[in-house]
Amino acid sequence: MRVTVSHNKGLQGATKIVNDSADQLLAGAATGPVQITDMQRHWEGSTMDFSFRGRMGFLSSEIKGKVFVTEQDVTIDVELPGILKQFMPEEKVKAQLETRVRGLLNA
Repeated sequence: MRVTVSHNKGLQGATKIVNDSADQLLAGAATGPVQITDMQRHWEGSTMDFSFRGRMGFLSSEIKGKVFVTEQDVTIDVELPGILKQFMPEEKVKAQLETRVRGLLNA
């Protein structure tokens, strides 16, 4: 799943926004009874690698992805594991993530 949102914050401004709000940004994409735990992130240049566990009851699955920041946009690339797609429809997660990213970049 890929979400790209344009911005006018410049590379440094957008990188700061993503870095300062990464935990809430990624956790906010969860829907329903899914809980986000074990959040980790690592920056290399203007690319952030991230991983966390999506937990629902006794089920748990690792979610990994990347955030690419450029002068013009922020792109989040993430693949939801099959088990989580049953409880978190991808189109709903994508819409929520896009709304959250747009809100943070346009604040």
